[in-house]
Amino acid sequence: MPKSFFITAIGQVCGKHEAAVAALEMALKKSCKAAFFKPVVESADDAGLKAAVAGAKLPGSPADYYALTRSEVFSLLGQGKESVILDTVFMKYNKLAAQFDVIVVEGLDLVPAGGSLAKLDATIAANLGSPLILLSDDSIGLEAGSVAVKTYKDLFAEVYALAVVSKNPGQVATNQELAPLAGLEVWAIPSPADITTHLETACGTICEYKPGSVTPKRFEFDLIEKAKVNKQHIVLPEGNDERILRAADGILEKDFANITVLGDPDEMMKKAKELGLNSLLSKGQLINNKTSDLLPELTQAFYELRKAKGITEEKAAAQMQDRNFFGTMLVKTKKADGMVSGADGTTADTVRPALSIIKTKPGCSIASSVFLMCLADRVWVFGDCAINPNPTPQQLAEIAIISAQTAKAFGVDPKVAMLSYSTGSSGTGPDVDMVKEATQIAREASEKLYPGLAIDGPLQFDAAVDPKTGASKMPGSAVAGQATVMIFPDLGAGNIGYKAVQRTAKAVAIGPIIQGLNAPVNDLSRGTLVADIINTVAITALQAMADK
Repeated sequence: MPKSFFITAIGQVCGKHEAAVAALEMALKKSCKAAFFKPVVESADDAGLKAAVAGAKLPGSPADYYALTRSEVFSLLGQGKESVILDTVFMKYNKLAAQFDVIVVEGLDLVPAGGSLAKLDATIAANLGSPLILLSDDSIGLEAGSVAVKTYKDLFAEVYALAVVSKNPGQVATNQELAPLAGLEVWAIPSPADITTHLETACGTICEYKPGSVTPKRFEFDLIEKAKVNKQHIVLPEGNDERILRAADGILEKDFANITVLGDPDEMMKKAKELGLNSLLSKGQLINNKTSDLLPELTQAFYELRKAKGITEEKAAAQMQDRNFFGTMLVKTKKADGMVSGADGTTADTVRPALSIIKTKPGCSIASSVFLMCLADRVWVFGDCAINPNPTPQQLAEIAIISAQTAKAFGVDPKVAMLSYSTGSSGTGPDVDMVKEATQIAREASEKLYPGLAIDGPLQFDAAVDPKTGASKMPGSAVAGQATVMIFPDLGAGNIGYKAVQRTAKAVAIGPIIQGLNAPVNDLSRGTLVADIINTVAITALQAMADK
């Protein structure tokens, strides 16, 4: 994302727009390629926005620099469609992000400190990942200001400073005893425009600011942006499923991957027209795997690959009628870079062809899986939750190391917890001993394969993720209390664990992501949503990029 910052005000405080415009002018004076963005405006004819766009001589029209009107926001909130608001804001912001180096974001107008609009304002700021400056004045007071800071922080907005407009700025107290203000910069300024005095000083820090939290939407956006760098070709074998068609259209519209969908082209075209899927109709490649001109070539290649296992040419031809085998052979013969399937089939339907055709990478004795668990403010990696029922200690160690590598590839700093019902030496029994052995094997192997990897176990889940519990149960551990990669001892624990977190913490679960194959093939659940399919394709594309 570009370097940006978010300026908003508490309650009825005046001067927010003046402060934002002053910040924009400062950025432009520094010869920055800067833009102004207001997620929500009073109306399409918002005078302040028009003046800011004209004054900065920004290209395009004012409509390019806002997402929604206030009335549109209230209508969507009334329908329970906050996600539509966020998607629209993100889409508009992302277009600017591709064009400008710095974006000054002005928050919502006239936002009561504890109301639903303040929560929306904070949620927008959190999803944009911008350091946030809250504007206050003498009428508010530091205590009310600290309440507002807490409201924004509780929703994972990255509050950077509280700017207090005061007639006597020298008398503004910076009471650090107010807990929400602890460690927060409190700026005292005589007028809103004077915010630039502090922005000048803090410019370097703000521009290099790295968000401490990661929201699911921001994580998903980053995946897609990374996939755009080098578009890959992904096969979706289940063209009979409406969700697959919708997802393919969304992927092609976002333009981060090339897509081939398998099925009856006439039926898919008819359905796509009914659904208004214009990108799929104009850009998608639709192939009937049962009659394709590629069948003879793929059949012969499959026969050559499996004849030592006793397959006949007739059986090879019959096998190629299966959409997943056909799709996997497209990947094997490098006519595609990866495959995503499983929306209306089992995991075995997806994984079995991959294991027999693509096979595992050198050094990998097994394929395994992880889920990327996107919580409100962080991403955890859970493995193995989909493939290996009862891994041996050696296999569990292998899963731990490759899961750490997967985590790193997707921007998660890997700190690996080998999970058990016991922490450290507090418990005994075959299951605990197995995790202890796996931990030791993983530590020894990581010295060659992943130097510096933080890995510890056995750890109970609470000791792995809660700092106080971790410090109490495993003092001195580099993992306890701060784990990001959780390795479950068996498939039962892993599958229950990820679904418990997904349902109770309302986490976005991306996966299963299959690890260890020579080319990426990923599985979908039969309850998958269109957004899940799009995310999984982005993951698959990034895996394909990494393999090259």
